[in-house]
Amino acid sequence: MVEDGKRVLDPCCGGRMFWLDKRNPDVVFGDSRHETIVVTDRSHGRMDGTRTLRIEPDVLLDFRNLPYEDGSFKLVSFDPPHLVRAGAKSWLAAKYGKLSEAWQDDLRQGFAECFRVLDDDGVLVFKWNETQVKVREVLALTDIQPLFGQLSGNKGLTHWYVFMKPRKQLDEKND
Repeated sequence: MVEDGKRVLDPCCGGRMFWLDKRNPDVVFGDSRHETIVVTDRSHGRMDGTRTLRIEPDVLLDFRNLPYEDGSFKLVSFDPPHLVRAGAKSWLAAKYGKLSEAWQDDLRQGFAECFRVLDDDGVLVFKWNETQVKVREVLALTDIQPLFGQLSGNKGLTHWYVFMKPRKQLDEKND
């Protein structure tokens, strides 16, 4: 089990944008980056035309190789980078991260790792914005089917899916 008995993992927390409690004591906030980024963004209404993003994970980690034992968490929130094209100084790349050229392999490994660290009957919540990569291409990277999902956002491009650790994995573990 994880130190301090934390039951939730967010392995791609970024700026913790969708978290209502950005300091929730039950969550391990992880990311591959720890940085403060100031970018030009005149749309935000600041007089100097900048916006600051703070990425401050509890743990520096790679979602493709999580440093936790099998079955460590009851819930995993998986919101990986979803951009394949973005400028080096882009606000969107800073905010959401950017996928590598091997993004299919990265996401396949990420799903596998998220399911691995889930406890028996654990739940995975997956968020994806399909502005650049269609959600069907991403869901094809895991054999596990979501239980249900929801479209959201202004243009209906953000998808939320809920998965439960499959019994097949549970049965294999018990053999």
